[in-house]
Amino acid sequence: MMESKINLDEQNLKRKLHTVIFGHETPAGRLFDLLLLAAILISVVVLMLETVESVSVDYGEELRIIEILFTAVFSIEYLTRIYCSPNRLKYIFSFFGFIDFISIAPTYFSFVYDGSRFLSIFRTVRLLRVFRILKLARFLGEAEQLSQALKDSQYKICVFLGAVFSLALIVGTIMFVVEGPENGFANIPVSVYWAVITLTTVGYGDIVPRTPLGQFIATIVMTLGYGIIAVPTGIVSAQLTKSALIENDKKNSKK
Repeated sequence: MMESKINLDEQNLKRKLHTVIFGHETPAGRLFDLLLLAAILISVVVLMLETVESVSVDYGEELRIIEILFTAVFSIEYLTRIYCSPNRLKYIFSFFGFIDFISIAPTYFSFVYDGSRFLSIFRTVRLLRVFRILKLARFLGEAEQLSQALKDSQYKICVFLGAVFSLALIVGTIMFVVEGPENGFANIPVSVYWAVITLTTVGYGDIVPRTPLGQFIATIVMTLGYGIIAVPTGIVSAQLTKSALIENDKKNSKK
């Protein structure tokens, strides 16, 4: 009898926690989510301030303590989510479950490698919950449509990236032969690096062709870069248009 009462109390506790933590329709659930979002924003600001030398020199220790406290809070929240989840494995391996985990893991890894704590910036992804809190379902629908378009375009994009990678290898090798180590193209990997940053129109300027032929090739590569950037955009845009037409046809058929 006593054991049955304990189990019932535990179930009630889990139900209440689940309503507050996962729910967003109740006042308590909305308040919890808003407080969580505020904590995430503050913790991200603290993390950024740690990298500012003038601030870190004077308040580095205090900022570090605050970050550890936030991590402790987020750890308790993560464990509580697991505790009150009806399907714990489903939550753990879900998108937000994974984000919840990697938002706290870097701080623990920092005890082994100090710089890893800055990877806690991943917790900003948790701010996506604001769409749910503010009931911005329209944005979620658009995000789902974009996600589906990217998924439908993945094979075309993979073929395109394969072609770009091959082009970068070819151009890099040609530039290694044309320019040579004396002009900064020390080896083929370095030359491929130059080809990639030139194709993406970034051009850091750390490696620059010196010969007329090399400069001519660089001009062609930079011109190609503008077209290469436009191709993935066109692929996804076409898929989005196709999805929109299908959605409109479905709506019209229901009328």
